[in-house]
Amino acid sequence: MKCLSFFLFAFCCMFQLKAQNNPTPSPIIFIYDASGSMWGKIQGKTKKDIAAEVLTAAVNKLPANQKTGLVAYGHRQKDDCKDVEFLVDVEKGNKADVNNSLKTIKSLGRTPLAYSAQQVIDKLRTSKMKATIILITDGIESCGGNICDVIAAAKKEGIDFKLHIVGFGLKENETEQLKCAAKTGDGRYYDAADAGGLGDVLNDATTESVDKPKGNISVYALKNGKPIDAYVKAVMKGNKRGDAVARTYGDTVLFYLQPGTYDLEVLPLEGSKINPITLPAVPVVDKAITHRTLSFDGGKFTLTTTNNEEGWDCLVKIYNKGTKTVAATGRTYGRDKDFELNAGMYDIEITAMIIEGTEIIHRFNNVEIKAAETNKISHNFKSGVAMIGATTGIGYVDATVKITEVNSKKIVAYGRTYMAASHNPKKFMLNPGTYEVSLVGLSASKGKNDKYIITVKAGETVEKISKL
Repeated sequence: MKCLSFFLFAFCCMFQLKAQNNPTPSPIIFIYDASGSMWGKIQGKTKKDIAAEVLTAAVNKLPANQKTGLVAYGHRQKDDCKDVEFLVDVEKGNKADVNNSLKTIKSLGRTPLAYSAQQVIDKLRTSKMKATIILITDGIESCGGNICDVIAAAKKEGIDFKLHIVGFGLKENETEQLKCAAKTGDGRYYDAADAGGLGDVLNDATTESVDKPKGNISVYALKNGKPIDAYVKAVMKGNKRGDAVARTYGDTVLFYLQPGTYDLEVLPLEGSKINPITLPAVPVVDKAITHRTLSFDGGKFTLTTTNNEEGWDCLVKIYNKGTKTVAATGRTYGRDKDFELNAGMYDIEITAMIIEGTEIIHRFNNVEIKAAETNKISHNFKSGVAMIGATTGIGYVDATVKITEVNSKKIVAYGRTYMAASHNPKKFMLNPGTYEVSLVGLSASKGKNDKYIITVKAGETVEKISKL
């Protein structure tokens, strides 16, 4: 019920923001992706059709007196990096013109993001107007430009605009340049994975216009060390109605509040069972940015992993108790490693690196993590070294090596001796135990083999050289 009321508040606030009467709103210019990749499908529908429908719906929600422009790239030529066209002139265009033009766009060409942004900036320079620019793209720059550099140069020149960029179905490693451009353009980078996400971010982007005062408060929300999507509600002292709402979209959200003292209530949208966090009495001033970073983690534990009592590199997976649901992962690199988790019960699995054998995984079950407390957990693996080589008596022999743990009959390691002193004998780090070693000669020793039993003890080295 708490989550539902928060969502209703957020919706109402956003509706009220859009419905405010602004007699002369600055224009909004949409830069629309008409590259060939927009024919790709999401849930059986082309991205081209999804984007056109969602953008039309977003445009229809704009005020009646909102001037709008539409720029498309890649819609006329397949390989033309200058295929950018103003389909709707921002000085004369309106919502109906944009919607009608969207119906005629064909997706054909490349993705000249930097060149498209430059054309819009040139338009603003010539017309002496300020505007909100919203760029929608499903791909990264494909014409060698750098949109962040273009935006930085325009801002340095003093051109007045705010740039929002919507990445539609992009991978995380493709967003660096786009995030840079949006931040430099005093706007935001939004990530949209499907039609619903695209609609949400477009509605948000159209309300965050160049006419709004520059932000004076920012909020960043984390869970298990990673940024999460969250709603932020700001309530001025003595005002129960609430003064503003914002959304982080997994990044830092910057918005404007009238100077005063506020309670900030933050609700995570990833993990609805987590209770909101309230930051009380946050002071906000007019000509500075107040920032708050908050974490929804409940408690910590420090993990120590060793091998033969010395620090050892291990992979770590943390599961919600009794499930296969991964709550967090990490790696110790041979040092104490801190993990932050929501309060609750967990199973912790540790896998030793480099060591081979039947005891390279250790599991702690039913570990309780309490809010505001730190547990200490440690485990010591054990290993010894087996040096396995092959020779003819006068030179090294290239041979394959297979090592099997005798009791379990499990093959725990493979290797190869090669014919160089640096690899022959071949080093294997194994759990203590009894092993069967099988060698099969290669090249000149093809057809020759050897098999024997070795015993590996913790902290000791055993060496065996076969004559093939």
